[in-house]
Amino acid sequence: MNSAPWIILFAPIVAAAAIVIATQPLKKLSSYISVAAVAVSFVFALVVFGSSGVQDFSFNWIDLGVFQVRIGYLIDDFSRMMLIVVTGVGLLIHIYSIGYMHDDKGRSRYFAGLSLFMFSMLGIVLANNFIMMFIFWELVGVSSYILIGHWFERPSAADAANKALIVNRIGDFGFMLGILMVWSASGTVMFGELSSKWSTLGLGAVYATIAAIMIFCGAVGKSAQFPLHVWLPDAMEGPTPVSALIHAATMVAAGVYMLARVNFLFAGSSLALSIVLWIGVITSLLAALMATQQADIKRVLAYSTLSQLGLMVSAIGLGVPVAALFHLFTHAFFKALLFLGAGSVIHSLHNEQNMWQMGGLRKKMPLTFWTFLIATLALSGCPPLAGFWSKDGIVAAAFEHNAAAALVITVINFFTAFYMGRLFVVAFLGEPRSEGASRAHESPPVMAIPLLLLAIPSVIAGFPAVSHIFFPQAEEAGPSIPAMAVSVAVFLAGIFAGFAIYRGKNSDPISIPLFANRFYIDEFYSVLVKWTQDALAGIAAFVDRWIIDGGLVRGLGGTTWGFGFALRFLQIGNLQAYAFLFGFGVVLLLYLILFAT
Repeated sequence: MNSAPWIILFAPIVAAAAIVIATQPLKKLSSYISVAAVAVSFVFALVVFGSSGVQDFSFNWIDLGVFQVRIGYLIDDFSRMMLIVVTGVGLLIHIYSIGYMHDDKGRSRYFAGLSLFMFSMLGIVLANNFIMMFIFWELVGVSSYILIGHWFERPSAADAANKALIVNRIGDFGFMLGILMVWSASGTVMFGELSSKWSTLGLGAVYATIAAIMIFCGAVGKSAQFPLHVWLPDAMEGPTPVSALIHAATMVAAGVYMLARVNFLFAGSSLALSIVLWIGVITSLLAALMATQQADIKRVLAYSTLSQLGLMVSAIGLGVPVAALFHLFTHAFFKALLFLGAGSVIHSLHNEQNMWQMGGLRKKMPLTFWTFLIATLALSGCPPLAGFWSKDGIVAAAFEHNAAAALVITVINFFTAFYMGRLFVVAFLGEPRSEGASRAHESPPVMAIPLLLLAIPSVIAGFPAVSHIFFPQAEEAGPSIPAMAVSVAVFLAGIFAGFAIYRGKNSDPISIPLFANRFYIDEFYSVLVKWTQDALAGIAAFVDRWIIDGGLVRGLGGTTWGFGFALRFLQIGNLQAYAFLFGFGVVLLLYLILFAT
């Protein structure tokens, strides 16, 4: 048991190193090494999941007296659940990638990036202190940059990778300041020590609130919350399995997991909890509205991810972190299934992602059709599938603690069912709208089997008998009947509206430019950057080129050169000239002595 967490953590990075060093000539071997490594991590994650109690182990890595950095692991109910999700979903995505990336020329680089990402994400899950978490937090950013920009020869993919890296740096800077504030106030960064002493430090309300908000900044960046949400939809430029891995169960879930892990920092600040709540609600609502007008199948799912992450963050703000993690748990399965199902469609239609070029796929791709339907219903909140149960906990908490938030979350759930119904009807029903759709075929078994395996937890993961295994700390309060009734009504209304409006349509009958153009937030940022960063860069360039370089550096250099140029005429190598100058100097000296005194 003591070595199992280390095996889980280091198996993927060993695979990444082996792929980079040894498998470039044998690209197929890279996929098998990567899959084998995550399979080892999954097996040992099952071993850890079967254990009980809390295990907190660490050793000194850096010791500077007043400042120590420790490396270790924390095994508790939260990390056990996340280990199963990350390694289990990750394993299926790795297997799926064997088929999806079969002919990709960068296959070895892709699987090396996947393994590096798994190592980084597992480090976040196992971390028992802020410093270790921050190190792996940044490694996740680097590895996601590599994966999003896998097809870097495409300008859009390179730009998306840069955008993800830069936007995350903004949130990470706030996260770093929050860690420094926590350490300055408590003298420790260990989660176990902080949870027991944070409330007894006697900190001022302002300091505690600012520290909590700075920590929250890390989640705003990594979990793509407003206003740092803009990187996530563009990250769809990466391969579809990357979208499933990063945007379903792992990277974007890291922020929610971190907030649940350090929930004690927020418990004493009602203002911080309110900020977390409404940032989550606003993000969820904006993303749901944007999703209703997207034509790209992956972008619809990307905005869906944004919306669901907003619900998880709002649950943290409502003071129910277990409900947030429960929805994270179920969402990982059906969202990974949706992305892999979309990848199956895109693969069959030769990289076509516009859902208005699809249609009629029900008969062409029956297995993808049925598994995608299961995931669609689960995300939409159809009873008794997984999403219905996990959403119920958030809706019930909202009804209990904040009526305004409950109303907005109800609207969000309606739009979730609506845009997923729209996507399913347009992509799978009706008649084929393109030659590619008319020639579509089912994906090979290496891609189809992961769909079937993900469909199982998408159905059963929310049942109380199953969820209690993963969340034994959850209260035995029973389901909320009013919340369930509202959820069922909203689900039926949304699905019916999506089906009724889009059935048989060959183009979108609804046109709302504000939603389609994502509330023009990206355009606003472009203008903001132009008139702030670009303007400052222009001023700095002018000062550097014309004042520092042209005025000071070149001016002083030019003056020195001029003196040298003039003086060289005194060193011409002619004895007669030297005699003349000598004589002239003697005459000048006599003149000064005789007449100047």
